[in-house]
Amino acid sequence: MAITLLNPSGLPEIDAYRQVSIGTGSKLVFVAGQVAWDADGITVGEGDLATQVERCYLNIATALAAAGASFDDVAKLTVYVVDWTPDKMPLFVEGAARAFAELGLTPVPPGTLLGVAALDVPEHLVEMEAVAVID
Repeated sequence: MAITLLNPSGLPEIDAYRQVSIGTGSKLVFVAGQVAWDADGITVGEGDLATQVERCYLNIATALAAAGASFDDVAKLTVYVVDWTPDKMPLFVEGAARAFAELGLTPVPPGTLLGVAALDVPEHLVEMEAVAVID
């Protein structure tokens, strides 16, 4: 694998992700922001953050597979959530856990979660983008 994930001494150990990823591959894969659309461009889980989080992870997995990659190759995830407040974390974790179970993900790469005012359409509550490294 081209990615090694670790939690270095001196940084807090976070269960949800690893603090550092080291890429040793030769090809970078940049996945555009994925929202909760199905293959026909229909929003999945309108008004349901957990369902939209799950769908975003599944869409990222689909995009990665098209590039010959998987979540094992992801170096960094960036997540944008509309009107983020900490009380939304259980819904985010629920959706992520469902996707992780379906995709067999543990651990996940470093990530950044950002609260935003809005996304491309009002129905979208979350958007995720990824960077992967493959050989």
